[in-house]
Amino acid sequence: MPPAMFGYMRLTTGEDSSDEIQTIQTELAAHATREGFSLERVFIERLGSEDESAFSTLVDALKTSDIKHVIVPSLWHFARLPGLQAAMRDHIEREIGARLWIVQGMKTR
Repeated sequence: MPPAMFGYMRLTTGEDSSDEIQTIQTELAAHATREGFSLERVFIERLGSEDESAFSTLVDALKTSDIKHVIVPSLWHFARLPGLQAAMRDHIEREIGARLWIVQGMKTR
């Protein structure tokens, strides 16, 4: 069985269609498989939602599981500001010790 990885995506208000989510999840799973992994779970950040932060939930899952790989469609899914993208990436890679996989060729907004 291939090692597992988590996925993460960020949706803005109005982009929260089940078709869009399914398309991104399918693309993440396909890329994970090509790299020799299985996609265990995708954490979905919904901007404008009052739910708990999916990024915080992802970080907690990384800290409490043996999974140490995260795949995202692009750094834009972390944040639009490059400084915040770098901080979130740094938190995953340096503070938690996980590897971040970035799929740049996917359709992102």
